[in-house]
Order: sequence, then C-alpha cells, then structure tokens
Amino acid sequence: MTIRVLIAEDQPLVRAGLKGIVETAPDLTVVGEAGNGSAAIEQVVLTKPDVVLMDIRMPGMDGLQATEVITRASSARVLILTTFDLDEYVYTALRSGASGFLLKDTPLPELLAGIRVIAAGEALLGPSITRRLIDEFAQRAEPTPRTGVRLAAITDREREVLLQVSEGSSNAEIAAALHIEIGTVKTHIAHLLTKLDARDRVQLVILAFRSGLARTS
Repeated sequence: MTIRVLIAEDQPLVRAGLKGIVETAPDLTVVGEAGNGSAAIEQVVLTKPDVVLMDIRMPGMDGLQATEVITRASSARVLILTTFDLDEYVYTALRSGASGFLLKDTPLPELLAGIRVIAAGEALLGPSITRRLIDEFAQRAEPTPRTGVRLAAITDREREVLLQVSEGSSNAEIAAALHIEIGTVKTHIAHLLTKLDARDRVQLVILAFRSGLARTS
C-alpha cells in the first residue's frame, strides 16, 4: 500500500527537497504541495493524503491553524516538521491535532520512517522533545469530569497500558513491562482509542495527564 503525502512548506527549494526525499521511498508518494496553511487545507480536500508534512511558520494561515482544521475535517494525519525546537510550538501543535513533531535536521531515514509511523496511526516525537512535552502536559493539564467518565469505561489492564503509553513506551517496551504479547498491546491500544474517543497515541497521552492518571516524577 502506497502512503500518500502532502507537503506544506512556504520555501519552494525546501519543498522541492522534501518532495525528492519522500519520493526516494517506493512506498511513499507526494500527491500535493502547498505554500501556506490555506493552500494545505485546499490540497487535503483535493488529494486526500494519508500524511501531511506541515511547516509551522508560513505566510497567511500558519501550520498550527491549518493543522487544527485538517485534523477536524479529514482523516489525514499531520507530522509537524520545523526548525524551531520550542515547547510552546510542540504543545500547541499537538493540541491542534498533530500526530507527530520532528525537527528539520532529522536524519533522512528517520524522516521517512516517521511518515510511516504517523500513517500507521502511531504518534511520533523527536527524542529532544519528549521529556519537556510530558512536563508541559503535567503542568497545564487539568482533570475534567468528561475525562473521568471516559476513564471509568476502561479495564485495569487498559489503564496499565495507558500509563505506559503516557510514559512514551513503544509497543515492544509495553509488552516487556507487562509481560504480554505485542499483538495484545496493539489490541489494548485499539480499545483505548475507541473507548476514550482518541485519534492517536498523542491524544491518549493528553487524556492520561488531564485525568491525573499520569504524572511526571
């Protein structure tokens, strides 16, 4: 199955470079390009991509605003790609519905792997970002009645898996920690996504911190 990619980047040379990189992979294809957030939204409607590579700083509507519209109105997943390693951007991007966040100096194989991860419904954060992001969630998140009601519907094992997800553990790490098969982990995560009405693992992390289930050490 070929993964359809849309590139939203205001600098033509950078956009062309990203296109060339993406299309070196036989399982990825670029179906559209955009120079700002408004154009990205239009292209999502026209080309129906699986993943949008989204720059943050663009003229007119920026990448954060476009991400919020795209994730609410389509099934496309957004991978934020930027030169700015700033907490506020990360937090706002993920609150807007982005499924991942990588810096533009990410090695090319990791970028291609990241697109595949996002397309598969996983969440992706660059290693330099993860710890501060979790700290930020813990500081800002406030439990809500709705979150509590959602969590009441999950099983004890699903709660354990959710806690592991909130700590940034991979499926393999969760399986090892809980002494279960990776396939079982995937099943639990699928149930969590359904029961908690979450789009992906990023939203599971947000829910875990909002509920008070997960806290920083």
